Amino acid sequence: YSLNKKYMADKVYKALESTLSPDEAVRKQAEKYLENVEASAGYAVMLLKLVDDARQQQQSTSMVPLAAAITFKNFVKRNWRIVSVEDEPSKISEEDRNTVKCTVVDLMLTSPKQYQKQLSEAISIIGNLDFPEKWPSLLEDMNKKFQSGDFHIINGVLQTAHSLFKRYRHEFRSDKLWTEIKHVLNTFAAPLTELFVNTLKLAEQNSSNVENLRVLFSSLVLITKVFYSLNYQDLPEYFEDNMETWMTHFHALFFYYAIILFFLQDDEEAGLVELLKSQICDNVALYAQKYDEEFAKFLPQFVTAVWNLLVNTGKEVKYDLLVSNAIGFLRSVCERQQYKSLFEDEGILVSICEKVIVPNMEFRTADEEQFEDNPEEYIRRDLEGSDVDTRRRAACDLVKGLTKFFEAPVTRIFSQYVGSMLQQYASNPSTNWKSKDAAIYLVTSLAQKGSTAKHGTTQSNQLVNLEEFFNTHILTDLNQENVNSLPVLKSDSIRFVVTFRNQLGRPNLLLVFPHLVRLLLSTGHVVHTYAAHSVERILMIKDGNSNSPLFRKEDILPHLESLLSNIFGAMGMVGSEENEYMMKALLRVVSLAQDSVLPYMPTLVEGLTQKLVIVSKNPNKPHFNHYLFEVLSLCIRSTCSKDKSAVVGFEGALFGIFTDILQRDVTEFIPYVFQVMSLLLELHEPPVPDTYMALFPHLLAPVLWERPGNIPPLVRLMQAFIEKGGNSIGASDKFNNVLGVFQKLIASKSNDHYGFYLLNSMIEFMQPDLLEPFMKQIFSLLFQRLMKSKTGKFVRGILVFFSLHIIQTSADKFQQLIDSIQNRMFSMVLEKLIISDTQKVSGAMERKICSVGMTKLLTSCTALLDENYSHLWAPLLEALIGLFELPQDDSVADDEHFIEIEDTPGYQTAYSQLAFAGKREHDPVKVENPKLFLAQQLSSLSKQMPGKVSGMLGYLNPKAQEFLKGYVTAAQVTIS
Repeated sequence: YSLNKKYMADKVYKALESTLSPDEAVRKQAEKYLENVEASAGYAVMLLKLVDDARQQQQSTSMVPLAAAITFKNFVKRNWRIVSVEDEPSKISEEDRNTVKCTVVDLMLTSPKQYQKQLSEAISIIGNLDFPEKWPSLLEDMNKKFQSGDFHIINGVLQTAHSLFKRYRHEFRSDKLWTEIKHVLNTFAAPLTELFVNTLKLAEQNSSNVENLRVLFSSLVLITKVFYSLNYQDLPEYFEDNMETWMTHFHALFFYYAIILFFLQDDEEAGLVELLKSQICDNVALYAQKYDEEFAKFLPQFVTAVWNLLVNTGKEVKYDLLVSNAIGFLRSVCERQQYKSLFEDEGILVSICEKVIVPNMEFRTADEEQFEDNPEEYIRRDLEGSDVDTRRRAACDLVKGLTKFFEAPVTRIFSQYVGSMLQQYASNPSTNWKSKDAAIYLVTSLAQKGSTAKHGTTQSNQLVNLEEFFNTHILTDLNQENVNSLPVLKSDSIRFVVTFRNQLGRPNLLLVFPHLVRLLLSTGHVVHTYAAHSVERILMIKDGNSNSPLFRKEDILPHLESLLSNIFGAMGMVGSEENEYMMKALLRVVSLAQDSVLPYMPTLVEGLTQKLVIVSKNPNKPHFNHYLFEVLSLCIRSTCSKDKSAVVGFEGALFGIFTDILQRDVTEFIPYVFQVMSLLLELHEPPVPDTYMALFPHLLAPVLWERPGNIPPLVRLMQAFIEKGGNSIGASDKFNNVLGVFQKLIASKSNDHYGFYLLNSMIEFMQPDLLEPFMKQIFSLLFQRLMKSKTGKFVRGILVFFSLHIIQTSADKFQQLIDSIQNRMFSMVLEKLIISDTQKVSGAMERKICSVGMTKLLTSCTALLDENYSHLWAPLLEALIGLFELPQDDSVADDEHFIEIEDTPGYQTAYSQLAFAGKREHDPVKVENPKLFLAQQLSSLSKQMPGKVSGMLGYLNPKAQEFLKGYVTAAQVTIS
C-alpha cells in the first residue's frame, strides 16, 4: 500500500467525512472532490478497504465506513457498465474490476448488517452486468458459504442471490437468458432445496430460542423469494422433480404459528412469519397460473389452506401483505378455465363476498389515520396503484377475476350487498359513511372490466347502470356546499368520476366540473389532490369521433378565474406546496385556455417564479418541478406568440433565478434552465443580447458537458446562440472551444447526433469563410470516426450534413474538399456511402435535405459530369429516386449496438425534455416539392448540355426511368 495511495486514502476518508456535514457548502465541496478523484486507479478498491478496516476494528461510532460502502455502491452503479470502447474510457480499470470481484463477496458476508446491505446491492449490480461470462466463479463461491453453518453469512448469500436472480421475473425470454438460468439451476437449485429442508428442521429444534428463530425465518423468507425468481420463466426440471418436497413444506408453513415470534411484533409491521406466508402465496399462485397441469394435485389443499387463512386472519395492518397475496392466489385460481368448477356453486360466491371481499373492502381505522396523517402515501396506494398491495385493491381485483366466468351471478349477488350497504349509510350518513365507501368500491370493481392509466375504464360491465349510480349516489356527495364534510366519501366520488370518465359522457362531466373546481378549495389534502387530478384527466379526454378534446376552451372559460385562483390557493396549503397533481392540472388548464389566460399572465408568472425560487433551494419532487417548468414554457410561448417583445419581461422575471441555479450548480434544474433559455433566445431577433453573450463562455466549461443530462439542452442552447449570432461567435476567440465541443460529441456513439446538430447549425447560420479554415479538419474527423466505428445513426447524420454542406456552399467545393483529403476519395464517398446508404436516412425533413443536396450534386458538380466520376452519375440518380419511392431501410448491422436510455450510466441527472419548450422544426432548404425540384434542375442542366443528360438517363433501370418520367410530367418541363 504505497505512500501515495495512503495519502489519497486519507483525503478520500476526510472527503467522505465531510459529505456527512450539516453544512451544504462543505458537503458540496466534498462531493466535488470525490467526483474528481473517482477516475483514479484503485478508487473502488480504496473504498472497499475503508469498509474492511472498519470491519476489522469493529468501529461502530464512525459513519464514514458506511458512507464509503454507499459511495462504492453508487460508484459501481454509475461506472461498472462499459458503454462502448469509442466513448469515454471506463473509470474502472480491468485490474480494479478483478480485485473488486475477488474481495467484495467475502467482505460483504463478514461485514455488519448495515454495510452488508450496500455491498450486496453492489454485488447485484456487478452480477447483472458480468455474471456469468465475466464472473463465472460467483455462484460456486456463494455455494461454498452455505456449508459454513453461520446464518449471518448464509443470509448474506441468500440476499445477494435474491438481488441477482429477481430480474428473471421481468426479463424477456431469450437464448442468453435461458443459458444463464440453466447454469444457475445446475449450480444452485439442489443446495437451495437442501438448505430449505435443513433450515426448517433447525426452526423446529430452535422453536423456543427467539434469536435463532428470527435468523432462521429471515433465511426462509429469502429462500422462498429465490424460489419464485428461479421458477418464474418456466418450470425447471429440478423443481418439477422435487415439487413434492417444496409443496409439502409450503403447505405445512401455512399452519405454522410461532407464538414466540408473535409477541415480538407490533400491529403495523408484518413479521417474519407473515412475510414467509405472503411469499408462499405468491409462489403457489405462480404455479397455479403457469404450471397448472403439474401443480393440479396440490391445488385443492392450497385453496383450502388459503381460505382458512383469510377467514381467520385479523384486520391489523401487519397482515395486509399476507391477506392481499392470499386474495391474489384466489384470483389467479378463479380466472383459470380448468378451476371454474371450484367457484360455480352460488353458495361459494356468497361466502366469498361475505367473508373475503366485503371485510377487506372496509375502510379501517388504520386507513383513516393514513388518509389524515399520511395523505401522500394514501394517494400513492389508492390513486396510483403503487406496488404496495392493499387489501382493498386485492379484493377489487378478486371481484374483477370472478366476473370473468360468473359475471351475471356475481353482479346480482354483490349488488344485493351494495344495496344493503347504501341503506345502512342512508339511515345515518354521518356515522355510517364507511358503508357507502365500501359500496362505491364494490360497484367500481364490479363495473370495471378493462382499464389503462391513460384512459381510465376502457371496458365496463353492461349489467351495472353507471349513470344511474352517478346521479343518485356520486353527484350528491360532490355538490354539497361544505367542501370539507365527509372527505373520504368526496375522495371516493371524485375517484369514481375519474375511473368512469369515458363512460359518463360530456353532459355529466359538464355537470360535475364546477363542483370539482370548488373542491380544489377543500382543506383535505386527498380531496383537493383528487379534484386536481380529475380536472387534469377530464381536460385530456378525446372525443371518440373527431379525436379533438372533449372539453373545449369555451367550456372552461366561465371557471377559468376560479381554476387558477383555487389551484394556487391549494398550493398554499400545508403539505400541498409542491403538489404535482396541482401543477399538472394548471398545465392542462393553461394549455386549453390558450390566449384566454393572457389577462391573468402577470399574476400567474409571479406565482410560478415564487414557487421556482422555493423549490430550487431543495428540489425533491421531480414531477412537480417538471410540470412547473412546463407551465413556465407554455406561458412564454403563448404570450410571445401574440407579442414577441414580451420576451424581455420573462427574462427579467427569470434570469436572476436562473443565474442563482447555475451558480449553486442545482444539477436537477440545470437541463430545464437551458431549455427555457433556448426558448427565450429563439424568440429574439439577431443579434444575441449582451445578457446571453455574458453567459456564453460559461456554457463551454467541460464540467457541464460531462453530465449526460446536460448535453441535449446545452446543444439546443448552443444552436440558438449560433442561429442568432453565429458570425460574431465564429469571429470570437471562443470558436475553437465550440469546435472542441463538437469534436467531443462526434467521438461518442451515444452523443454523435448532437455533434451533427451543432455542426449543421454552424453550416447554416455562419458565413462560409469563417468555417472554411476548419472544414478539412472537420471532414477528416468525420471520416476517422466512420472508419473506426460505423453505426447507422452516424451514417444518417453524416449524409444529412453532407447534403446541407452542398446546399450551403456548392457541390464543387464539396467534391474538391473530399479529394483534397485523399486523391479520388470522392469516388469512394459516393459509392460506399451516399449511393449505398441514403435509403437509411429517416425523418421527413432529413430525407428532404438529402434529396435537395443530392439533386444539387447531380446537376452542379462539374467532376461528376466529366469523365472522372460520370460512371457514378446514374447510380446516384437511382439512389435519389429510391429515396423518394422505396421504404426506409431500417436494417441494423449485426455488430451494431445502440445505447438504450436505461443503459446509460445511472445516478446522473436524467434529461427530461419539456414538451412546451420544444424546438420548432426548421426547414433549411427552401424547396416545396423535392421531386419537382429534381425534374426542374435536370431540365435546366439538359439545356446547358444538350444530349448529355438524356444519354446518361439511358443507364437508369426501367423502373427508375418510369418514376422520373412522372416527375418531369408533373413539373411540366422537358429534358433534351
